[in-house]
Amino acid sequence: MTTLLETVEGSGLSHKRRWLDALGWLALAALILTTAAHLLTRPPAMPDYEAVRAGWQPSEAWLYDRDGRLLDSERVDFERRRLPWVPLKDINPAVRDTVVAAEDHRFWSHGGVDWLAMASAAKARWTGGKSRGASTLPMQLAAFLAPELAQPGQRGWLAKLRQMRAAQALAGDWTHEQMLEAYFNLLPLRGEAQGIGAGAQSLFGKTPAAMNRADAALFAGLLPNPAASAEALGKRACRVAKAADCGAIEAAAATLVSGERATRFDPGLAPHLAARLLDKPGKRVATTIDRTVQTAAIVALRRQLAGLGSDRVRDGAVVVLDNATGDVLAYVGGVGLKSTAAAVDGANAPRQAGSTLKPHLYAQVIEHGWLTAASILDDSPVQLDTASGLYVPKNYDHSFQGPVSVRHALASSLNVPAVRALVIDDVQEFRDRLWALGYHSLVEDGEYYGFSLALGSAEVSLVEQANAFRTLANQGLWSPVHFRPGEESAEPRRIVSAPAAFIVGDILADASARADAFGADSALRLPFWAAAKTGTSKGMRDNWCVGFTDRYTVAVWVGNLEGDSMRAVSGTSGAAPVWRDVMMALHAGSPGKAPAMPAGVEARQIRLPGTREPPRREYFLAGTAQSEMAAAPQAARRPRITSPVSGSVYALDPDIPLGRQRLAVIVSGDVPGYRLILDKTPLGDAGAGQQILPRPGIHMLTLVDPGGKMIDRVRFTVR
Repeated sequence: MTTLLETVEGSGLSHKRRWLDALGWLALAALILTTAAHLLTRPPAMPDYEAVRAGWQPSEAWLYDRDGRLLDSERVDFERRRLPWVPLKDINPAVRDTVVAAEDHRFWSHGGVDWLAMASAAKARWTGGKSRGASTLPMQLAAFLAPELAQPGQRGWLAKLRQMRAAQALAGDWTHEQMLEAYFNLLPLRGEAQGIGAGAQSLFGKTPAAMNRADAALFAGLLPNPAASAEALGKRACRVAKAADCGAIEAAAATLVSGERATRFDPGLAPHLAARLLDKPGKRVATTIDRTVQTAAIVALRRQLAGLGSDRVRDGAVVVLDNATGDVLAYVGGVGLKSTAAAVDGANAPRQAGSTLKPHLYAQVIEHGWLTAASILDDSPVQLDTASGLYVPKNYDHSFQGPVSVRHALASSLNVPAVRALVIDDVQEFRDRLWALGYHSLVEDGEYYGFSLALGSAEVSLVEQANAFRTLANQGLWSPVHFRPGEESAEPRRIVSAPAAFIVGDILADASARADAFGADSALRLPFWAAAKTGTSKGMRDNWCVGFTDRYTVAVWVGNLEGDSMRAVSGTSGAAPVWRDVMMALHAGSPGKAPAMPAGVEARQIRLPGTREPPRREYFLAGTAQSEMAAAPQAARRPRITSPVSGSVYALDPDIPLGRQRLAVIVSGDVPGYRLILDKTPLGDAGAGQQILPRPGIHMLTLVDPGGKMIDRVRFTVR
């Protein structure tokens, strides 16, 4: 029989077992909950400071001149605007202290979590009071490093615990100085700026080291809400600064929000070259540019464009080369102002060359000995039959000067003599010479360009122009240009003979020879030796001035990048004043010197009867000098039909009686006894000034000598 004692003892054991079971289950539940909480609040792994610092990538790249001075910067990464990492020592102590006081005043004493602030925040929530907030700088930094810790909508206790654990992990591995430095560099600011480097520059127009206490208060005021209004920012900044009078701070807040102080440290001196050379975030590129020369070129171009007015011309470009090295000392692709295509690089864009190719043509024919600087060319109307139709070149002023020397023709930029020189030369030969000079925009063969190549119908870039003229300055030796120091230099190649380059350079420097066309005191005339050539393309779309001294080559283009014509702008009123200003700046205190006459050149006094040119001293290739140059007499010219021109088309006017619509026949040369035959019917004596009574159809006009041999024949059409 069970005793009462046994019953009591069994009941006590059962009660104890139940308590033990309960405690076991409670411990298990606690373990499960702790494990679950640990897993749910486990933050992502925090990187170490060195990894964050090494992985920082600015959004900009920077361009420097030959002396290490900043020229320009280029935004390469458009996700956020970041500048180079700012060390803590380069941030004004007032900014550091103000931000710490405003955001986490016990930062230097806690281990990532401010438990006192946490308790205060919990009490305020429990009692319904106001809380300062308990998010520490390490907690905010953890969210910068792992954005998933601060996803929109995740403001519950689990998200906060994850941030707290991440902050403790950071505080365990990083020093407080490292955490504060990373915080200042990673924090997002107003607009797209990230970090104090970009923020100080874009919001305050200062470096972080130059910010003052008022700036520090505004900066700290931005942190809770970078997009805050001016009023909200001013009030918060005033509380941060503990200022008695908030007027000045509120006014500064309004200025900051308006963007009026968003100045850039970027001088913006070479935006087109920066776009060309800067392609990776954080890239720093040193160039051959001389910032002083670059600035002088910009000032000269901006002054000229402003003076001409945007209703006449909107764009321009300048390139300056060092003759000896090929270094690009200035590269101005445009200066903005009222340009409608400011992003287009005017220094590299192909544009029609105009008369600037003529010096290279004359250099080639002089080099071959086919012409000399004193040779006489006929500046009179000419019509050339080409595969694409009739080509009728005209001079700029639509007038003709008759017999002129090569010197006068080139210096005055006469078109018809240039075309006659190209006929003497060869279109393909000239095209090949231009290609050898670096005009690699000429991708077609000579037949494509035709005789108009003499007048610059091809498109070339300003850099190509500058280096081709630099070849003349270097007495015919060509080498590539350099944009970056230390680039490998190719051995100079002989493109033009030294005597021919010297003679052409002397012509381009001859102010007297160009006086008829440009006046005695044009912008091309400098107080020292300088050679220059202007050019204007068809339709007044492009205006050039390219020239050189013994040390520098300067090329200038003005026009409208969208292709519309300029108004009332010529070679000496458009690009030439810029060229002159740049040349004067380059040679301040050190004037250019005339080149020494090379071997293979001789000078002789000459007369030019039959022209308007006075006697002068002239330069010749050795062995080609003459004391007198004159146009060939009529008797010495080959008999030929000069009008009508083969391939021409004439239209009859129905309102004029047919008998009054006669076509005059013009024959050159000494033609006694020569006869004209029209469509196998004798027309009469070739020298008698015959006239044709035109009939609709295709006609053949033939010139025969006294023996009946055909000398010339033209085909024309009447409609």
